[in-house]
This record gives sequence, C-alpha cells and structure tokens, in this order.
Amino acid sequence: MTAKPYLTGHYAPVADELTATDLTVEGTLPPELTGCLIRNSHNPKPGVTPTHWFKGSGMVHGIRLREGRAEWYRNRWVRTPALDGAPYLTEHGPDLTASTAGTHVIEHAGRLLALCEANFPFELTPDLDTVGPHDFDGKLRSAMTAHPKSDPVTGELHFFGSSPFPPYLVYYVADADGHITHSAEVPGAGAALKHDFALTRHHVVFVEGTVTFDPTEHSGIPYSWQDGQPARIGVMPRGAQGAAAIRWFPIEPGSMLHVANAYEDAHGRIVLEGPTVDREGFRLSWNWWVGAPGRGSEPNTRSHNRRWTIDLATGRVDERAVDDLAIEFPTLNEDFLGVENRYQYAVSFPDRHGFGGYGVVKYDRATGERRIHQAGDARLPSEAVFVPAAGATREDDGYLLTVVSDLKQDASHLLVLDAAGLDTIATVHLPRRVTAGIHGSWIPDTKA
Repeated sequence: MTAKPYLTGHYAPVADELTATDLTVEGTLPPELTGCLIRNSHNPKPGVTPTHWFKGSGMVHGIRLREGRAEWYRNRWVRTPALDGAPYLTEHGPDLTASTAGTHVIEHAGRLLALCEANFPFELTPDLDTVGPHDFDGKLRSAMTAHPKSDPVTGELHFFGSSPFPPYLVYYVADADGHITHSAEVPGAGAALKHDFALTRHHVVFVEGTVTFDPTEHSGIPYSWQDGQPARIGVMPRGAQGAAAIRWFPIEPGSMLHVANAYEDAHGRIVLEGPTVDREGFRLSWNWWVGAPGRGSEPNTRSHNRRWTIDLATGRVDERAVDDLAIEFPTLNEDFLGVENRYQYAVSFPDRHGFGGYGVVKYDRATGERRIHQAGDARLPSEAVFVPAAGATREDDGYLLTVVSDLKQDASHLLVLDAAGLDTIATVHLPRRVTAGIHGSWIPDTKA
C-alpha cells in the first residue's frame, strides 16, 4: 500500500516528545528576539493514519530565544480528547472539545491557544503543556476559526465560528482582556467553507468560495468543490449593528484558504488579497490532502496570489491575478493589519510537475517587485513570521522567522532572515527534523 503523501517526506510525523537546551547558533541572534516562536502542525501518533491531512492530531513546536541565545526547543502533542480517539460527532451532537488543535497557535490576553476551526481552542502553558479547552467563560457558543485577527490599535481579538448547519456564521469580538464583548449571527451566510477572513479599520470581510459542505465526502472533512456554489465576498461594517448591514458581492469561482490582508483605499474601496486556487488547483490539492490519485507534487501547486477591489458605492468588484508563482501562507508586519501595507511575505512551492523550488517570498506591492530567498535542495521553510526590529522606522524593519525541514540532513533549523533584503542573519540548529506544519506565532516576553 502506498503511503499517504502527508505521512512522508517533509510531512512525516515525529514519534515522540522531547526537550533540548542550549541550542547551537550560527551568526548572531538580535537581542530583541527574546520570546518564543511556536509552530503548530498535524502530527498523528505512531500507528495512526488519518483519512485526511487535516485530521492529524496537533503538535506544537517551540523555540525559546533570549538576548542572543537559543535556550530551548520542545515539542508537545496538544492533549485533547481526539488525541486518544474521542469522536467529534456523538449521540448528543458535536463535541467541540474533540479537537485536533493542529492548525494554529496564538496568544491573547495572557492565554496561549492552540486552534482548529471545528472546535473550541485549547489553552497551553508557556512550556507547551495542555491546560484544556477554553470557551471564554461560556460565551463561545460555537467553534472558533483558526485565524482570529488581533486589532493592532485596540488589542481586540476578532474571530468567527463557521458551521455547515445553521447558524452558518457567528461573529465574535473579545476585548484586550480576553472577554467576549460582542457576538452576532451573520445573515445571508451559507454552508460554503470559511477558513479565514479579513479585518479592516472599518469592516469585517468574509469569503465564501466554490468549496462547500458535501455530506457525500467521506474523508472526514465534508467539503468539496461544487460548480453550482456561487463564490462571493461579504463586507460587514464593524460595530454592534454591523451584521444587519452586511453586503454580499459575487466573484469568480475559486477557493481561498488564507488572507494576506485587506484595507480601505483612498477612495473608500475594500482591497483584499490572498492566494487562491481554481477548480483544477483544488482537485490537485484535495487529492494530496486525502492521498488520492491524480494529485499535485505538493499541496499548494496552483495557489496564486489574487486581488479583489470592492467598490461599495457602485457594487462592482475588480478581480485580477497578482502573480503566477505557487505560494501559500501569506504574512505581513501585523502592525499593518487592516491598513494598506507595502510588503507581503509567503512560502513558494514547486508547481504541479515538481518544477521550481521552495523559498521565502517578499512582495513589494508598490513596485511589483518579487524577491525570493531560495531554501535550497530538499529544504522546505515554514510560514515566515514577521518580528519588528528594535526602533523600527520602516514597514520592513524586522526579521522573518521560519523553521526549515531538511530532508537530506534529516534535520531542521530556525532561520532568521532580514525582512528587508531576505539575507540570513542567524541559524539555530534544532535537535530533530520538525514536521512541515501550518501556522505559528512569535510570542515576545512583553506578552508572556
């Protein structure tokens, strides 16, 4: 039997948990990098073969830096009921604690939360041990997206819960202290997959693509591409009465998992960007995720950056491709979340035939320039997390942190790049090869 692609190569799970201290550093770590980089990934236990990549149990990997030293690395499974086989669907309905908790990890109001969009978040300790499910003192009445947005001005956390059954979409706001202060069902939403969303200074932006709920899909993730499902963007004013004023705008068929950013431009139009797949791109990716024939060489072989400009006055949407490079995991300087940003970062992948290499990409949206830091043969970088430099004066004054899986050396390292020129500043050697993962966060000591 051929091994599932998500259990091989860069995605091969690690079999145990470990802790290592006093890691070897090449180059010089900037002293302001004092905190912890935490990455999440799907990592089923030995002997377990999930039916879909997204069904693999979550494992967090942490790298602790302090004033030029790499103090420790540790990895831990997120110990949810699902890790021990508890089902999501029970005779009493969905169990929102039976989570893989394997998509993302964030910090808000002093809590470290491992996220999976079908469930409650799971709180972790600073040493990555599991505390348990977190439901915001009972005010979270649905699942929580794995992609909440932290407003850099107010400190509020904006997020949503999505379901294939009514209510299809519930929007939440938690204040800077971690208390939910607002929630609302969003009218007009449907069963289409909603993995990520966008936040601007004045609006919340939802994307419903051509992928929607499909009860005949038996991979454990009941969604599929359906040509009859209209693709659209929902624009909702922020504020207590915003849900009632949401407007939906039709767009071309496609599926976008991750938003790069959104903002209001000088004319009051909403500008939204992110990597998007077409029908064939979704088929190639989905077949990779479930291990079916007819898949791409990678899970992101036809994911290309796209831009929508939504004119709220006329109701028109201008939609165009930005680039033809296969990319995913867009990031930016989070101080520019919701306002016009000049720079975006992403991870590049080979195309469907395996041509092209892995790398960290920087886009200059003002000039159209694209720069790539090539990872090297058989090396796959993770999502590049931006950390501002001390005393930063420009948007790209800072560092990109990415964990690189090296198949030839059967090893991994933390790569610290200068965000301006993508030059290598430092390399931290890790005690094992870290499984290719999804999302993560830099938690500075100021937030500990």
